[in-house]
Amino acid sequence: MTDDHKPISARDFWHHVGSGLEVAVAASGHFPDKMLGVRDGFRRYFHEGLGMPASVAVTPRLDAEEDAGGELPMEDEEILGLARRRARRLHESAGADALDFVVGTESGLGSLVVDGEVRLFVRSWTVIFGPGAGEACGSSGSLQLPQSLIDGQDRGAGARSGIVPGTRRGGGLVRSLTFGLETRRRATELATVHALASLLFSLVDPQRRA
Repeated sequence: MTDDHKPISARDFWHHVGSGLEVAVAASGHFPDKMLGVRDGFRRYFHEGLGMPASVAVTPRLDAEEDAGGELPMEDEEILGLARRRARRLHESAGADALDFVVGTESGLGSLVVDGEVRLFVRSWTVIFGPGAGEACGSSGSLQLPQSLIDGQDRGAGARSGIVPGTRRGGGLVRSLTFGLETRRRATELATVHALASLLFSLVDPQRRA
């Protein structure tokens, strides 16, 4: 990672990409689906998006801030703030200069009021620092939480199956609601791709943007 006060040039950055990327993910624990999702997002952006087969090494870095109880407890602003705080602490820590990117990624609930009714949506958020003083965030697609779950009407079925939708044991709420068609890993991947697209837009050759 370059000095925060010296933004990297496009030429220097893409030259460096060819030698491989070091990515650290700040988290309160080692969650393979998040680590793999971040790695998938970087690979998809560089390999598929830009046609650059750069190697990507992703490692977890433990953060002292605890999860706020439960699987998906917070609004978008809060969950994005948590991801950003974790990433910033790592970004500012000793040894961060050896990293190309620092990532914070979390999942949470966001709400929208539609015609006077509150609807809850499951989303994943990713915040990325680097290169230079750059920072950007991105989110996954949104999945509406079924009203029957909010009202507690499906608790009996969850108890009978032994797996309550949304628990880590069950693979996360997105996986449970979509029968495995979508997962927390895939949601993290998409959020990471979106964050990278915003972060690196100015460094991409205009011809590639067309």
